[in-house]
Amino acid sequence: MSELPNCPKCKSEYTYEDGSLLVCPECAHEWAVGAEESANEEQKVIKDASGNILADGDSVTVIKDLKVKGSSSSLKIGTKVKNIRLVDGDHNIDCNIEGFGAMKLKSEFVKKA
Repeated sequence: MSELPNCPKCKSEYTYEDGSLLVCPECAHEWAVGAEESANEEQKVIKDASGNILADGDSVTVIKDLKVKGSSSSLKIGTKVKNIRLVDGDHNIDCNIEGFGAMKLKSEFVKKA
């Protein structure tokens, strides 16, 4: 019996073949054989508020005043953030902001500088 790959979406091991597609019975995800790698690469594309693709090391500018959790001050519009790192999760930008320290930002509140 041939070994089928785990589901790229939920990592379930109970995948099965349905014609030319692989199917996951747990999350109902369907994908073509050999398309797992390209699907994972497509999911890692992170865009700013203007639709520009962001990459590690880019500089971005904050487009709206943001409240900083646990602080009485806020991050002002126009604040430039240098050398960002892209991460998985809800807040997909990891950065170090002068005067605030290490922070996580959402890509929808920044634009590429």
